[in-house]
Amino acid sequence: MQLRFQAHDISRTDRPDGSVLLRAREPLQPATRRTTDWLDFWAEETPNAIFLAERSAMGWREIAYRQARAAARGVASGLIHLGLTSETPVLILSGNSVAHGLLALGAQYVGIPIVPIAEQYARLPEAHGHIDDIVHLVRPGAVFVEDLAIAADLLARPTLKDLYHLSPSTMAKIANIGTERRVNVGSFHAAVGPETIAKILMTSGSTSAPKGVLTTHKMMCTNQAQLSQALPLLGARRPVLVDWLPWNHVFGGSHNFNLVLSNGGTLYIDAGKPVPGLIDTTLRNNRNQRATISFNVPQGFAALRDAMAVDAAFADAFFADLDMLFYAGASLPQDVWDDLHEMAHRARPGRDMPLFTSSWGLTETAPAAVLQHEPTDQAGVVGVPLPGVDVKLVPVEEEAGRFGIRVRGPSVFQGYFNDPGRSDEAFDEEGYFITGDAMRFVDPSSPSRGLRFDGRLSEDFKLQSGTWVRAAALRLQVLDRLQGLAQDVVLTGEGRQEVGVLIVPSPDLRHIATEDAGAMRLSDQARIADALAGMSGGVSARISRALILAEPPSIARGEITAKGNLNLARLRQHRSDLLARLYDDTDPATILIGGV
Repeated sequence: MQLRFQAHDISRTDRPDGSVLLRAREPLQPATRRTTDWLDFWAEETPNAIFLAERSAMGWREIAYRQARAAARGVASGLIHLGLTSETPVLILSGNSVAHGLLALGAQYVGIPIVPIAEQYARLPEAHGHIDDIVHLVRPGAVFVEDLAIAADLLARPTLKDLYHLSPSTMAKIANIGTERRVNVGSFHAAVGPETIAKILMTSGSTSAPKGVLTTHKMMCTNQAQLSQALPLLGARRPVLVDWLPWNHVFGGSHNFNLVLSNGGTLYIDAGKPVPGLIDTTLRNNRNQRATISFNVPQGFAALRDAMAVDAAFADAFFADLDMLFYAGASLPQDVWDDLHEMAHRARPGRDMPLFTSSWGLTETAPAAVLQHEPTDQAGVVGVPLPGVDVKLVPVEEEAGRFGIRVRGPSVFQGYFNDPGRSDEAFDEEGYFITGDAMRFVDPSSPSRGLRFDGRLSEDFKLQSGTWVRAAALRLQVLDRLQGLAQDVVLTGEGRQEVGVLIVPSPDLRHIATEDAGAMRLSDQARIADALAGMSGGVSARISRALILAEPPSIARGEITAKGNLNLARLRQHRSDLLARLYDDTDPATILIGGV
C-alpha cells in the first residue's frame, strides 16, 4: 500500500493591505450529520470489531462496536430518565476510560452536552475552586467520577452535592431503569442534528482565563471529513491507536477519539503519560499492542525514542505496522525526528516509511485547520488549509514574512458559552476567528509547500529599547540548550533592558537543590550559565540572567492550564517577587550569564 497524503492545490490571494488568503482548491466532501451516526454504522457493518479497550487484571477489557452502541443507548435512556436535557450538561471529572467513552457517546446520542474536565483538578483539593467556577458557568445536571467513594469529599462540595452523581456502577443502574421504563431513545436521537452542542470544552491560552468552547456535531464531523480527504491512509485500513492523550482536551477527545470512531478503528486506552512514574505504563502498552497510528506530544516521542534506542526489538515492533507518526502540541525537536526516522528505516527495510506529520489548530477549530500535506524531513511544518477552511494571514508589524493566522469554515466554532463579549472579540469583521498564533511560509513563492508555526503573538513582548522578543522561538532555543536541566522556562524582560528566564527545573535535578527564600539554587549553577552563554543574535535573542524556581507551577493557582501548559500571565503575576530578584545583580540566587 502506498501511504501518502492527498496533496492539495492551494489558492493564494494577496490583498493591498498585505494580508494573504489561502484555501484548498479541492472542495470539501459531505460530512456525517452526527458523531453517533458513526457508532450506528459500525455497529451494523463490523459489530464484533473492537472499538475501545482498557487494561484490566486479565489483560485488556475490550468493547466491540455492537456492545458499545447498546451500552451508549442504555446510558442515553438513563440520562433522559434523570431528566437531563441540552440545558443540563454532564460534568465529567475523570481520565480516559471505557466508562467515560460510553457516557460521552450516550449523552451525545440524545443531545446532552458533556463538559470533560482535566482529572488533575479532581485529584488536587487545592484545585477544587476551579471546578466550582466551571459549575457556576455551565450549570450541569450531573457529574461523573470513576469512583464515588474516593471522590466523596469532592462530591460533598456545595456546588456538586445536589447534582446526580454518576460512576460506572450507577451508569449501569440508570441504564437498566431507562430500559425498563421504555424511554424512547430513538425520538430524542432523531432531534439531534449538526448544530446540536456535543461538548463544552474548557480552554485557556497562556494569558487568558478559561472559556467554554461550544462544540457542535457539525464541527467534529466536518473535521473528520477533512482529515479523511487529506489522509487516504485512514480509508485503507482500520486505524489502531495506543493513546494516552486526555479527552478533556480537543486533540485527544475530539481528534483522536473521533478518528477511531469514524473509521471503525480500535482505541487502546493508555493509562500512562510521558512523565516520571507513568512513562513505564506507556512503554508497556506500546510493547503489548501494535498501533497503526501513533499520536503524541514531543516529550512522549522523546521518551519512546530513548526506550527504543536500547531495545531494537521494541523499535522493530513499534514501527512494524505503523502508517503514521503524528506529533502535536509543540515542534518535535529535530534530533528526535531524525532518530525516529533512522529507527523506522532500520525496522522496515525495503518498505514504505510511515508518514511523519503534524497539523495546527485550536479547541475552537475542532481542532485541525491546517495539515502537513506532504512528506518532509523537517520538524515544525504544520501544512496547508484543509478543504473547506479559509485562512487569512495578517502581516505582523515590523516583522517581514511573519503573519497572524485567522480561520473560518464549518469546523470553526461560533462562540463561547454564555460569554457574548469574548465571543464578539474572537472574530474580525469578515468572520475570521482571530487565533493569536503566528505563521511563516515554508516557501513564500509556493503556498502549497505549507506553513511553519511561529509562536503565539500574545507571548511576544518588547524590551525597553522597543526591540521585540519572539518568545516562542527563543523559548525552544533555551530549552534545547538546557536539555536535562529544565522542565520548562518562562521568558521575562518586558519593559526591561535584557531578557531573563525563570527555570522550572527537571525533577531529576531537585535532589541537588537547596531552598533560598523562594528560589531554588542548584549546587552547580555554572551548568546553567554555561548552557545559556554564547547565544547568537542581538539582545532580544540572548539570555542575560536566570533564576531557578523552587516551587513548581501550581494548577490550583492557575499557573498551569488544563492542557498542561504554563499560563505565563498568571505565573508572572504570582511570582512578581522572583521577577524583581531576577533583575537584581546582587541577589545570590540570580545566575548572571556570561558572553552577553
